[in-house]
Amino acid sequence: MSEPQAGAESPHLDASQREQAADHSTPHPLVVHEVVREEGEAAMGRTFSALMWSALAAGMSMGFSFLVQAILESALPQTHWRHLLTSFGYTIGFVFVILGRQQLFTESTLTAVLPVLVRRDLKTAVKTLRLWAIVLFFNLVGTTIFASMLQFKDVFPADVTASLANVARAPFAAGFAVTVERAVFAGWLIALMVWLLPSARSARLLTILLVTYTVGVSRLTHIIASSVEAAYAVMIGAVPVSDYFVVFLVPTLIGNVIGGVSLVAIVNHAAIAPEIVDERRRG
Repeated sequence: MSEPQAGAESPHLDASQREQAADHSTPHPLVVHEVVREEGEAAMGRTFSALMWSALAAGMSMGFSFLVQAILESALPQTHWRHLLTSFGYTIGFVFVILGRQQLFTESTLTAVLPVLVRRDLKTAVKTLRLWAIVLFFNLVGTTIFASMLQFKDVFPADVTASLANVARAPFAAGFAVTVERAVFAGWLIALMVWLLPSARSARLLTILLVTYTVGVSRLTHIIASSVEAAYAVMIGAVPVSDYFVVFLVPTLIGNVIGGVSLVAIVNHAAIAPEIVDERRRG
């Protein structure tokens, strides 16, 4: 049974007032589901070129999370609470990407999975895998380009450069299993953020900041944000290239996908699935 909208049955309001009350009510979960699903459908329908450029831009934009973290770290004293402030820098790239409507891989672990769960056919599954492959590849290319741009000397002060090297070691700080688990939480939170945004309205920016700050301050691993750090670490010789793939990329990818797909897309869809069936029967 659908939830009534605010003011819909109130005898104390006229038609225009009931409309205003409805505009301020929280969207029904089925409406949120459809908004997110349609975003996935739209993304899967985009051309290769459109996805490539959008994903490339997203990867480069995410580099500012790494850069701003390092700038904040270089400006703060080395204390036990410094991480609580530098983690605000982690949110910057996500703000640029999401408000800029650029294509981010971890968002598609929710948006592109809902059409598969609704349609349940091979054609839609293939479209989802195509989207994932294009977006992930060019997100990573974008992060690599940004990391390479940071190699130019004298662009930033020496203390910022030292902080960049320090922050860049974060993706390699844990073993395979721990990295997977951290990435599961990160994938869960980013996909959850996508689910929350249709209801956020004017609080979209605050929603993005709160969720991504939680990812950053918890030292969780994100396949794109952390890729800038990991690529930079390889370029300065702090870690070998093999560690980029074995220690960082593979476990993080596994965890982010598990977090985004199983803990959010499937669970949230399961809560809505009976209502979708009812709507189809009525239709």
